[in-house]
Amino acid sequence: MKLGPAAAAAALLAVVTACGSGTSTEGGASGGGKVGIDHPRADSDFWNSYIKYVPQMASELKVDLMPATNSQNDVAKLVNNVQALTGQGAKVIVMAPQDTGAIANTLQQLENKKIPVVTVDTRPDKGKVFMVVRADNRAYGTKACEFLGEKLGGKGKVVQLQGALSSINGRDRSEAFAECMKTKFPGITVFSEPTEWEGSKAASMLQTRLEQNPDIKGIYMHAGGVHLAPTLQVLKQKGLLVPPTDPKHIFVVSNDGIPQEFEAIRKGDIDATVSQPADLYAKYALFYAKAAAEGKTFKPGPTDHDSTIIQLPNGLEDQLPAPLVTKDNVDDKALWGNQVK
Repeated sequence: MKLGPAAAAAALLAVVTACGSGTSTEGGASGGGKVGIDHPRADSDFWNSYIKYVPQMASELKVDLMPATNSQNDVAKLVNNVQALTGQGAKVIVMAPQDTGAIANTLQQLENKKIPVVTVDTRPDKGKVFMVVRADNRAYGTKACEFLGEKLGGKGKVVQLQGALSSINGRDRSEAFAECMKTKFPGITVFSEPTEWEGSKAASMLQTRLEQNPDIKGIYMHAGGVHLAPTLQVLKQKGLLVPPTDPKHIFVVSNDGIPQEFEAIRKGDIDATVSQPADLYAKYALFYAKAAAEGKTFKPGPTDHDSTIIQLPNGLEDQLPAPLVTKDNVDDKALWGNQVK
């Protein structure tokens, strides 16, 4: 599912030069310019992996990338960082707003200044974007539901450790998971816990649910980068961190695709994760930022890198592939989680 360096470079070139849906055309502006980038947080293994990919991809794509800022999961800091970047001459902004509703005013200000915006992983509720680079987060929830539903035989109780519901990602994953369970596995009871993407809240909520419902047999974690370690700690404390062959085993499916999740799958501590492509997030965020600076535009449709560009009310979104990883394919060298040093 992941491209090697040569194939990726060819795919990038194809997206720019080919004709048809999902491809670019020349706009009125040209000449490029500096790209400002704000990282959303540094307390998640997933985001730290993404951050490491950014300078590598900037070098490969020859992007004039400014020194990155980090908003530390604080929308006020994000607003200030964006103002600083534009004040320093940024012609395009790459960001990953964790609160997708609170960034609208900043997006409007950037539009007024004719500064294109590429968002990564999250889709702003309002405000114009040049391109959103993310995977289909509703598919994350559906894949997790189907995996747990089949493992539990359509009966039992599961805990959903949600992200923040102020984020489109948290809402997409939660809603799709709940809808799938209601439709396909009505015999399964779902306890949904909004953790705000915080590991300590996830641990506390899971601990309480397991005490109240010791017969819970499944867990869906919205973000392995922040939920994995506390979940494993709680299961270990309760003597429930046992192999899948043990009747006490609780089936766990996650989202992110970080190396730590892969190792947990190999050990039998968790059972699956959806690999959110940190490498492709960095690559295509910068690719579209450079294209925006050069005045290129894109249209909805399939791309040459196994994704589909869709039309949003406020822009376009390139939905990148995100495969389900289990013990059957966890050693696939093409997965970015197996490429991280």
